Amino acid sequence: MPQMMPMEWTLLYITFLSTFLMFNIMNYFAQLPNKKSSAKESININKTNWKW
Repeated sequence: MPQMMPMEWTLLYITFLSTFLMFNIMNYFAQLPNKKSSAKESININKTNWKW
């Protein structure tokens, strides 16, 4: 197999890298953020006084 010129390897690398980045960016921004509910759920904290 004949070797490719360095410029062709660079273009091949840039092509695959740009495809990979575009795929990841599109998947990242395709998801809609979750809506936060207006009602806050209170967290019950039971404090215990330890007597040794």
